[in-house]
Amino acid sequence: MDEIVLIRVTGEDKPGILHALTDVLAHHEVRILDIGQAVIHNTLSLGLIIHIPEEQSSAPVIKDVLFRAHELGVQLTFEPVSGEEHEAWVKEQGSRRYIVTLMAREVSSRQVERVSGVLSSHSMNIHSVTRLSGRISLANPEDAPRGCVEFTVRGEPQDPDAIRTEFMEISREEGVDIGFQEDNVYRRNRRLICFDMDSTLIQAEVIDELAREAGVMDKVAAITESAMRGELDFKQSLRHRVSYLEGLPVSVMDNVAERIQLTDGARRLFGNLRKLGYKVAILSGGFTYFGRKLQQELGIDYVHANELEMKDGKLTGRVDGEIVDGARKAALLQEIARKENLDLQQVVAVGDGANDLPMLHLAGLGIAFHAKPVVRRDARQSISTLGLDSILYLLGMSDREALE
Repeated sequence: MDEIVLIRVTGEDKPGILHALTDVLAHHEVRILDIGQAVIHNTLSLGLIIHIPEEQSSAPVIKDVLFRAHELGVQLTFEPVSGEEHEAWVKEQGSRRYIVTLMAREVSSRQVERVSGVLSSHSMNIHSVTRLSGRISLANPEDAPRGCVEFTVRGEPQDPDAIRTEFMEISREEGVDIGFQEDNVYRRNRRLICFDMDSTLIQAEVIDELAREAGVMDKVAAITESAMRGELDFKQSLRHRVSYLEGLPVSVMDNVAERIQLTDGARRLFGNLRKLGYKVAILSGGFTYFGRKLQQELGIDYVHANELEMKDGKLTGRVDGEIVDGARKAALLQEIARKENLDLQQVVAVGDGANDLPMLHLAGLGIAFHAKPVVRRDARQSISTLGLDSILYLLGMSDREALE
C-alpha cells in the first residue's frame, strides 16, 4: 500500500540541512509531493510531504532520515497522511488567494490579533506570513522606521466588502493600514502608476499657496477643502478659485515651487519604480507648471493637469483648455493604459481627494493616500500611517529588495 508521510523538521538553521535530508530521500527514490520552509531568528521550520510507493517500505526511509537528522542536530516528527486527506488538500488549490498587508510604524501583537481574528471569522485560512519590513534592532530602533507583515490567505469570503469595512475599523482604532487584495497574476505584474499631485506627491495644495501670494488664502482654501471632500463640483470650484488669482505675477509661481516639499517617501518610491520599469503619470486637478517641475525632478513619464492662462506676465484668473476633473483623470488613465498596451488591472492609481475616486475605482489597485474620510471609505485600499514609499509593500516588495 502506498504511504504518504508529512515530515516536520525543526532546529537551529544552518547551511546544508535540506541537502542532507533530501540526499537520503533521493537514495530511496522517494517522491516529494510538497515542501515548505521558514526561518525565524535562526530557527528552522521545514516541512515535506513524501510519497512512498507500495513496493517500498517506509521503515528504512524513516530510519535513515532520523539518523541523518541526529547528525545534523535537528528534530523530526512524522505524521501519516491518508489518501483522502491528501486529495482533499490538493483540491483546495483551486480556492482564491488573497494578500493582506499590515503596515504601521510598529507592528504590535494586538494589530496581528485583530487582523487574524477578522480572517478567522470569515473562514479564511492564513497560508503563510512574511515580514516585508527590515529586521528590528532594539539598540537602534530608528533603523526600522516602519513595519510591514504580509499574509497570504486562502478562502472564499462571502462578503469581501465586509472584511474591508472591519479592516478599516481596525485601522482607525489601532493606527495601522491594512491592504486587502486578491492574489492574481495582475498583482505581480503592475506596470503603470498614476498619481494625483497636490497633497499626494507634494505636501501642499498649490492653488492655496498661490492664493497666499495673492492675499486671498482664506477664501480659496475654504473652497479647496470643500471641493476635496466632494461637496462642490470640481470644475466650478476650480474656476471660482482661479478667478481670485487674476493679476498675480507669473514669477510668483517659481517662489511657490521652491518652497513646496515632496511627500515623505516620494524619492524612495520613485527610485524603486524606475528600477522596476514602471511608467509613471501625474493626473492632477492642479497645474501643469508644477507638474513639469516634478517631471524633471522625479523622472515622470506623463503629466496631465490644468493650464493657467497667462497674459503680459500675469495670470488672467482663467484656466486655459479642458479642466482635469475626476472624470477626465479616469479617461486619461484609460488613454495611457491603452498607449502602453496594458490591462487596467496592471494600473495603480493614488490620490487623496473626491475627484480622485473615479480613477481609484478604475485601476486594478486604487490607493487612497492620507485621504479625506469620504475617499478612504470608498477606496479599496488606503494608506494613512506611513509615507508614499509604503506603496511598495502593496506591490509585494520588501525592504530587502528595495533600493534605498
